[in-house]
Amino acid sequence: MTENPLLEKSLLPYQLPRWADIKPEHIMPAVEQVMARQRAAWEKIATDPNPPTVENTVEAIEHAGEEFDRVLSVAFTLFSSLGTDELNDIEAQIGPKLSEHENAYSLDKRIYQRIQALDVSDADVETQYWVEKELKTFRSSGIELSDDDADRLRAIDAELSGLQIEYVKRATRAMSDAAYITDDPDQLAGLDDDKLAGLRTDDGSYRIELANFSNQPIQTEIRVPQTRRDILAASLTRGFGEHAESDTRELVLKIAKLRAERAALLGYESHAQVVAAREMAGDSDAVLNLLTSVAHKAVAAVDRDYENLVELAEKDPDADGIEAGDWTFYAEQLRAQQGVEEAKIMPYLELTNVVENGIFFAANRLYGISFEPRPDLAGYVPSMKTWEVKDEDGTTLGLFQADFFRRPGKKGGAWMHSVIAGCEIDGTKPVILNNCNFPEPADGELCLLTWDNVETVFHEFGHALHGLLTQTRYRSSAGTNVPRDFVEFPSQLNEMWAYHPEVLANYARHYKTGEIMPSELVEALSASKTFGQAFATTEFTKAALVDQAWHLLGVDEIPSDVAAFEESALEKFGISCPLVPPRYRSTYFTHTFGGGYDAGYYSYMWAEVLVADIEQWFREKTNGGFTREAGMELREKLLSRGSSRPPMESFKDIRGREPRPEALLERRGLAE
Repeated sequence: MTENPLLEKSLLPYQLPRWADIKPEHIMPAVEQVMARQRAAWEKIATDPNPPTVENTVEAIEHAGEEFDRVLSVAFTLFSSLGTDELNDIEAQIGPKLSEHENAYSLDKRIYQRIQALDVSDADVETQYWVEKELKTFRSSGIELSDDDADRLRAIDAELSGLQIEYVKRATRAMSDAAYITDDPDQLAGLDDDKLAGLRTDDGSYRIELANFSNQPIQTEIRVPQTRRDILAASLTRGFGEHAESDTRELVLKIAKLRAERAALLGYESHAQVVAAREMAGDSDAVLNLLTSVAHKAVAAVDRDYENLVELAEKDPDADGIEAGDWTFYAEQLRAQQGVEEAKIMPYLELTNVVENGIFFAANRLYGISFEPRPDLAGYVPSMKTWEVKDEDGTTLGLFQADFFRRPGKKGGAWMHSVIAGCEIDGTKPVILNNCNFPEPADGELCLLTWDNVETVFHEFGHALHGLLTQTRYRSSAGTNVPRDFVEFPSQLNEMWAYHPEVLANYARHYKTGEIMPSELVEALSASKTFGQAFATTEFTKAALVDQAWHLLGVDEIPSDVAAFEESALEKFGISCPLVPPRYRSTYFTHTFGGGYDAGYYSYMWAEVLVADIEQWFREKTNGGFTREAGMELREKLLSRGSSRPPMESFKDIRGREPRPEALLERRGLAE
C-alpha cells in the first residue's frame, strides 16, 4: 500500500477527512501505526530526564494523542455509519488492540509519577483541572495495582472490548432477524398506501424491521390489536435465542461478570460504583435515589393514564382490552384528540426547513453563529451535507456535517461524533458530525419528520453546538469530553427551542404551500410537552434500573437467566408495571452492553435535572430567553468550557446555586 489517506494530514479545509479516498483496507494499518507512534511519544515523556513541566508533560501528552484521535475518530465514524461486514470485522479486531493500547498509558507508573510531581500552583485553571482529572483517571484505571493484578486488568479490558463489539454486532443484526413479516396486508390495516408499499418485499410479503428500542413507532398506526402485540413481542424477545447469530444472552452474562471482577480488582463493591465515582453523581446510591423516586411517581401516573386509554379502547370495535402492545396506539389517539396528530403535523416538518430554519435559526439568534453550505466538501455517502460555521464577526469556528438517513448496516439511533476536536494548543477547529436514522425519501421527494424526529434533530444539534462552540486549551477538555452525566445537558436543553413560538413559526411551514403551521396545531404541540410523560418516564427508568441492577452485582452474584434477572430486579425496585416494558431489554441494550453508557444510562435523567433548572432560568428572561444576551451567557459560561473546569462550577456560574431535583418532575408534569 503506497498511500494511506488516514496517515496523511488532510489538506481539505479544517483537515476534513478525505472520506471518498478512505477504504476499509486503510484502517488497520493506520491504527497500528498511530498506536506505535503514540507509544513512542509516551516512552519519550516517561524517560525525559528533565523535571516535569506543563510543556514537557501535559502538553506533550496532548500532542501525542492528536494523530491517534484523528485516525480513530474517522475509523469509528465509518464503523457506526456504514457498518458493512468488512468494517464490522475490522472493528472487532481493533477493539482488543485499543484496550491494550489504552492500558499501556493508564498503567504506566512513570507517567503517573511525572504528573504527580508537577507543580501547577501557578498554572491556569484548565491545566490544574487537567492534572486533577488525569490523576483520578489513573487511580480508577488501576495504577496502584500489583503487577499481577494489573496484568489481569489488561486481560479483562481486552476481553471486554471484544465482547462489547460482538454484542453490538449481534444486537444490530437482531433488528433484522426479528423483523415482523406477514403475507396479509389486512394485518397492517391503518397504514397508508405509501407506507404499505414501502414495506413490501420482492416475494410479496410485508416486512417491518425493528427500531433500536422496545415499543416500535409503527404500533401507533396499526389498527389490528394482534399485529401490534406481535410486533412488540418480536421486539421484546430479540436476542433471546430464536436466531442463534443474534442471541446476546451469553454476552450479557460474560460482560456483567467481567465488569464485576474489574470493579473488585480496583477495590470497589461494584461496577456501578466505579462509574458513579468518576461522574457528577459521585455514588451509585445517589443514582438509585434519583431513578427510584422518579420511577414511583411515573408508575402512579401510568395507572391514571390507563383509565383514559381504557375509555378509548371501549369505543374501538377492533379492541379486546389493552395490553402492552396497544398502549402507544391508544396514546397516539388520545394525543390526536388533543390536536397533535402526526399525519396533520408532518407536512409542516420538512427536514431541510427544520435544519436551516429551525436549529440554525435558533443558534444564530442565541449564539450569533451562521452556517454556510459547502457542497464542495463531501461526506462518505452522497446524501451527507456540509456547512461551514462562522461567528458573528466572520471568524470561522469549524465544520458541521450531517448524515440523516437510515441504511443497511448503520447503527440504530442518533448520535453526534466529534471527527476533529477543536483546541488551542493544536490550532485545530472542530469538525462535528450528526447522525440520524430517518427514512431516506425517494428521488425528488422530501423528508417529512414526525415530532419525535424534530426533537431528535434539535437534541443531536445540541451536542454539535457543545463541540462547535468549544474554546479550550486542550483537546481532551474540548466539547463533549465531559462527565457522562453532564454530556446530555446541552443536547436536552437545545430541545426547548423546537417549541419556542418564534422558532417554530420559522421552520414549521407546509412543504407544498409554505404556509405557517396553524395556530391550533402550534398550541396543541406546546400543550403536548408533558403528554405521555408517565409512559416515557416509566420505560426510561425501568431500562436505567436494569442497567444499574446488572452493574451492582458482585462477581459471584451473576445469574444464569437474563429474563428472570430483569424481572426480579424490577420487582425489587417496585416498578414491574407490565403495561410499560423497559425502553431497552438487556439483550438489545447497546448503550450499556455495547459500552459507553454501562452503569450510566441514568445520565440522561441526571442531566435533565440540570436542563429543567436552566430552562426555568431562560423562561425568567425576556422572550422566554430567546435572546442573544441569554444565549451568549450560556455560551461563555458553559457551552464553550467543555471540561476545562468542573461542570457543576459552570452550572453554578449561571444559576448561582446547585440544581433543584424538583425541577425535573415539574418539567415532566409529574410533580404533585
